[in-house]
Amino acid sequence: MTDSAAYITLDALLEARRHCRELPLSGRPMHAGRQTGRQFSRLRGRGIDFDQVRLYQPGDDIRNIDWRVTARTRKAHTKVFNEERERPIFVLCEQSSRMFFGTQRCFKSVLAAEACALIAWMALAHNDRIGGMVFDAEQCHEIRPRRSRQAILQLLNRLLSGNHALQPGAPAAMTDEPLNLALRHSREVIRPGSILYLLCDHSAIDGLSQPLLNALGAHNDLVLLPIFDPLEASLPSSPALEFVQDHQRLTLNTTDTALREAWATQFLTRQQAWQQLATRLRCGLQPLDTSRPPIEQLRLLLSTHARRRH
Repeated sequence: MTDSAAYITLDALLEARRHCRELPLSGRPMHAGRQTGRQFSRLRGRGIDFDQVRLYQPGDDIRNIDWRVTARTRKAHTKVFNEERERPIFVLCEQSSRMFFGTQRCFKSVLAAEACALIAWMALAHNDRIGGMVFDAEQCHEIRPRRSRQAILQLLNRLLSGNHALQPGAPAAMTDEPLNLALRHSREVIRPGSILYLLCDHSAIDGLSQPLLNALGAHNDLVLLPIFDPLEASLPSSPALEFVQDHQRLTLNTTDTALREAWATQFLTRQQAWQQLATRLRCGLQPLDTSRPPIEQLRLLLSTHARRRH
């Protein structure tokens, strides 16, 4: 692995701004809001927030008639929706020792930083407020959401310092799941109604406190982005595959079919757990693979998410 594969650079984080322009809908159009006459507004369509049911009035959209209330009262009633306004975007990005690993294009920690920068630049291109939190097993550093280039530069600086603090042989012992620490801290920072992107290690699902995530998901849109390396998904067949951590070495004979199958089963179990969690929370899920650039993996997810918010 080269230095650029093991550590993120400021140039790479700044370069993500160019790549975010490749995403569809990178320039958000202005909409004519019903409350602003002929003036343009940042209100995005009818919105998704239900407000109330009231008596039908001439000019109301008949598609919004509440037929159950109408049948019960024998008077036409219509549903009223609040128009959805801007939604802050908040990115939680892990930079812990377990992320300092990779066998393909880059380390997991580098991919997480690249994806975080891409999301941040996309948010600014949409004129949204952007904030984030860079965390490891011991501490969290947050940047409160703002609509400014300065907020992004502060986030990139935190990513850079957190990423370069990772060192080979650093102890990987953790008293608690790092993501749980970040989730506890984020409850004090994130405003309800935000879009929350979680960039964390794929193994975080093993010790994840789901009540913490449930509390955030109840009032925010969640997008889960667990990061893995292809070696974690499947082992190559080798008579002496060596792993090194700190001063410890482990050599495995991966020509053993049972060993390779158990390894693959562990990864598949985690994949299924992430999918079940996303299904239960009704949130987005996109596992990220270190062998591919983040723009290739996030293009469909981010463009779909952007369309929902128009």
